[in-house]
Amino acid sequence: MGKDNVLVGLDIGTTKIAAVIGEVGEEELKIIGVGNAPAEGLKRGVVVNLEQTINSIIKAVQDAELMAGIEVDSLYAGIAGDHIRSINSRGVIAVTKSDKEIGDAEIDRAVEAAKTVAIPMDREIIHVLPQEFTVDDQSGIKDPRGMSGTRLEVEVHIVTGSVTTAQNIHKSIKRAGYELLDLVLEPLASSKALLAPEEIDMGVALIDIGGGTTNVAIFYDGYIRHTAVISLGGRNVTNDLAIGLRTPVEQAEELKKNYGCALTSLADPEDMIRVPGVGAKEPKEVSRNILSAIIEPRMEEIFSLAAREIKKSNYSDILTSGIVLTGGGSLLEGIENLAEQVFDMPVREGEVKGVSGLLDISANPINSTAIGLILYGLDNNRVKYRKINNGKFLSRIAQKVKGIFGEYL
Repeated sequence: MGKDNVLVGLDIGTTKIAAVIGEVGEEELKIIGVGNAPAEGLKRGVVVNLEQTINSIIKAVQDAELMAGIEVDSLYAGIAGDHIRSINSRGVIAVTKSDKEIGDAEIDRAVEAAKTVAIPMDREIIHVLPQEFTVDDQSGIKDPRGMSGTRLEVEVHIVTGSVTTAQNIHKSIKRAGYELLDLVLEPLASSKALLAPEEIDMGVALIDIGGGTTNVAIFYDGYIRHTAVISLGGRNVTNDLAIGLRTPVEQAEELKKNYGCALTSLADPEDMIRVPGVGAKEPKEVSRNILSAIIEPRMEEIFSLAAREIKKSNYSDILTSGIVLTGGGSLLEGIENLAEQVFDMPVREGEVKGVSGLLDISANPINSTAIGLILYGLDNNRVKYRKINNGKFLSRIAQKVKGIFGEYL
């Protein structure tokens, strides 16, 4: 198996690091390796201990390599956390070509113009995502290539992050022995794996409930429109259980995974659960209903904050496709029912589509971002291939013209 048709996605989260290896086929992506490791050295997506982070990355990737039976040397990594900020901007240029035809060069110039916004010194641009173009007075254009005009305008969504966080992630990956191909906003990557094109067109909000943070991304008319990060996640639910039930955090996490329910009305009050005590204290039995009574308020708070962000975006009334949930925090029983009550719109659990291979493993929401990173890399490579080949085509035409008319030029 050659490396040219293999891509790797690395999801660096608060509680876990997930690595997924995919083989690019003629029709679809085949998942051939998955590895997970506890996220030692990370807090809310930020590196707080470099050596521990490096070791976690190595373990996750090596586990995926072992499963795939191949060694890799480069990867796409995700970035998230409450340091992420986003703004919308606009860029305008004059089309100076004699034939007034708009090509890749003009689009690149317009995007560069949109990037000229004031950004603090401690932040860097992670993505500049075009939303729509305007050629002269004609607006709402998705791809202006080949059109003629004298003025090109573009609206973009700019995602920024902490310079030190991005540098530390890059450094961790490099010292782990891998080349970082691109650093990708995790909700953007997840959308590649979980959202259908028609959902992105009609309007949808993707909510990724991670360990330390919850990411919100809004899509409409084919493009990402708004991103936000909420500083609460599954780890907060675990901590609430540890305090409320007076049990160690590790045991609280297991109780959440095995018996957790996000809606109290769905939990049977006669279903009793054995809760380990702290230190030498004896275990005790509590009702599953009590477990749910601790979980529900925290999940309701997370969804309420997400609903506030959606309302702030001014797209809340046109999200025809509703809400899509993903991330480890979305695995709780009753999570969709609670979300529908809070958002008052349709809610579904995100499912990875368009891939084959290790479906039983890749179907787990904790791996969806890493799979999305591979799909992002695949799309990125296709764009580069198209630009390179367009450039080669134009070069060949120029050489032919020069050969025919060279003596007159």
